Amino acid sequence: MLEEGHLNEPLEFFKQHQLQPNIQFRVHDDYTIMAMVENGLGISVLPELVLKRVNYQLVKKKVTPPVTRTIRIAYKDKRILPIASRHFIDFLIERFK
Repeated sequence: MLEEGHLNEPLEFFKQHQLQPNIQFRVHDDYTIMAMVENGLGISVLPELVLKRVNYQLVKKKVTPPVTRTIRIAYKDKRILPIASRHFIDFLIERFK
């Protein structure tokens, strides 16, 4: 079972496919990870959204089956949110109907 807030998705993927990675570094910053991979210090599994519009020289491969996660947004009263937050929520509702 994956615990929210932990970076277990790639490790769970490896486990499901009987892969045992030789983990030498654990880094949480996406840009640091991409810089390390670009310099030949290993591989990483990153979300597709992170990999869009980056100038790093990386080889991107799709993971099969795809690793997905559900992201939720919570708020108490939409009327008291800043206008930008209300527009963002409206955008999300329209985008993911």
